[in-house]
Amino acid sequence: MKSKSYLSRSAILAVLMLFTAGALQAEPYPLEYWALRDVMTNVQVSPDGKRLALVKIPNRDADPVLEVYDAADLDKEPFRMNGGKMEITSFDWVGNTEIVVRFRQKVRDKIDDFNQGVYEYKIGLLHVKDEKIDQFRESNPAVENLLPNKPNKIIISLNPGMEERGDRLQRAFRPRAYYELDLKRGTKKLLLQGKPALGQVEFDGEGNPWFARGFDRGKGEFIWYVRRPDSSDWDEIYRMSEDSFEQFSVQGIDPEKPDTVLVIANNGRDKAALWEFDVNTKQFGDIVYARDDVNVSGTRYHSNGWTNPDTIVGVTYWTDRRHVEYLDPVEAATYAQLESVVPEAYMISITSRSRDGQTLTVYNVGPKDPGTYYLLKDGAFKAVGSKQPLLKSKDLAEVRYIDWKARDGMKIYGYLTVPKGEPPFPLIVLPHGGPFVSETVVYDEWSQMLANNGYLVLQPQYRGSTNYGLEYYKTAFINGGQGGYKMQDDKDDGALYLVEQGLADKDRIAMFGWSYGGYAALVAASRTPQIYQCVIAGAAVSDTLMQVSYYSDRVRGSQEIEQLNMWRDSINPIKEVDKVNVPILLVHGSVDQRVPPVHVRKYLDELEKYNKPYKYVELEGADHFYNTLFYEHQIKLYRSMIDYLKNDCGPGGL
Repeated sequence: MKSKSYLSRSAILAVLMLFTAGALQAEPYPLEYWALRDVMTNVQVSPDGKRLALVKIPNRDADPVLEVYDAADLDKEPFRMNGGKMEITSFDWVGNTEIVVRFRQKVRDKIDDFNQGVYEYKIGLLHVKDEKIDQFRESNPAVENLLPNKPNKIIISLNPGMEERGDRLQRAFRPRAYYELDLKRGTKKLLLQGKPALGQVEFDGEGNPWFARGFDRGKGEFIWYVRRPDSSDWDEIYRMSEDSFEQFSVQGIDPEKPDTVLVIANNGRDKAALWEFDVNTKQFGDIVYARDDVNVSGTRYHSNGWTNPDTIVGVTYWTDRRHVEYLDPVEAATYAQLESVVPEAYMISITSRSRDGQTLTVYNVGPKDPGTYYLLKDGAFKAVGSKQPLLKSKDLAEVRYIDWKARDGMKIYGYLTVPKGEPPFPLIVLPHGGPFVSETVVYDEWSQMLANNGYLVLQPQYRGSTNYGLEYYKTAFINGGQGGYKMQDDKDDGALYLVEQGLADKDRIAMFGWSYGGYAALVAASRTPQIYQCVIAGAAVSDTLMQVSYYSDRVRGSQEIEQLNMWRDSINPIKEVDKVNVPILLVHGSVDQRVPPVHVRKYLDELEKYNKPYKYVELEGADHFYNTLFYEHQIKLYRSMIDYLKNDCGPGGL
């Protein structure tokens, strides 16, 4: 495999002078700092390397604007464009002076139904030279491929006239239509009409449909297909029962073997690995990379998407942070050089690169860096800007990767954000949502905000988290739903472990969570013996049976049924309100589509019925998801939380 040259020595030396150490921070940052939406995102250079574009939110109440700079002189005044009545969400360069821009617009004040929110989406083409934009009429298009070798063309998919109904598999494999969109003419050509048995299609950099996934409803099996460039036929390569708990995920073509695809799969292993899979024999080959502690999580593609759009160069896994094992030595050396020169280097990505490979943008994020963008051009390496420029590295908290034994002997993992000062600290247990997801703490605004205000923060990877193999995942529900039982023990045992280690004060512990984490907080409020002084429940599932009813006609297959049964078998907070024994702060978005507001309203009625202490904060216009929390939502949330922890969390506050 061939790649572009390493970074120049002058670029390495230039960055060393960018930052200097500062004095320790004496006081917490104002909460207004934390409430700001990301000031800068989506930094990319044009294919010829002459322009740099980014999305910026110029002040706390402003909408995002797209700015285009002269990459050779970032001090020059940029071209700016806002979204008008729509909000710019992201963009991609598709030519040296053309950018495809994505927009969203709030089109209703209330959710239509479960999982049907208040936003709709559009795309447009910005002509940088003419400073004008053409908007395309298609609603809610998905951009499937930017076609780096076909100027003025991209591939989009549409789902016309199809509502979000039926079971999850019907929706996942609904027949999307795939089109080649001519960006100059605004016309589109149908490339492929999907069908349920072949409903998820991927295209290579040349625009050839090469991979698809479908579902055989008659046999209850997932199907994977490949299509060769010189053929119009799809070859079935693999089937898996919907009752299987194993993983099979096609990543791409092996760079060294054109008849071999690389897949992440269990193939009988507890931990998912990266395998070779021969599309001719339809058999697994050798393991490319595997671990005994965690799953392989994904692959890294070549940093130059213009010249190497389909080339896999590395395999990734997560433990204390994201790690990459490289298959391409030049890409490995390039990233190693960047890691040696970027301040507080933690998780580095090359976010864009010119066709000639000489100009590139780099992004770093980690516990000591909320997210910083850099530009390498003409041998000079310079900072473009930060997502959160008011937050300084010296004031941010250290994150540790820890483990402990649950009371049944199972080893549990977690991330610990440690405030400045001397222990023991007041502790916030912050369980992730899901619950069946993988969480790795890189830069986490909530935990950093709490640590900045003096709290130790534990983010437990309780059983049911998906990074640690099949058994770790399945123990949440195989022998009955463990929500409120062993899954809750994992969190409490982590808190008690920190008390035992002298890091946390046993009389100053609280739980804060969102979604499933909010559910866990409600469960914690009624537990005995009680280790918490209060809980904060955000977007919480308060009635598990009501949440089950949303999904009951949408699931099939053993895995999904077992997950649903987890909720049926687990503790239902709405039935436990009479046992609540600590104060509760409830927070909910008024247009939450995933956990509709009826959850919190029912729970509030029960709290009133049993005369339990609580406060309630509603975030007007906020959905369930982080990208719908604007400044006014964030500042209201943070002020409410910090005030509650200080003044209302148990006797004398936390």
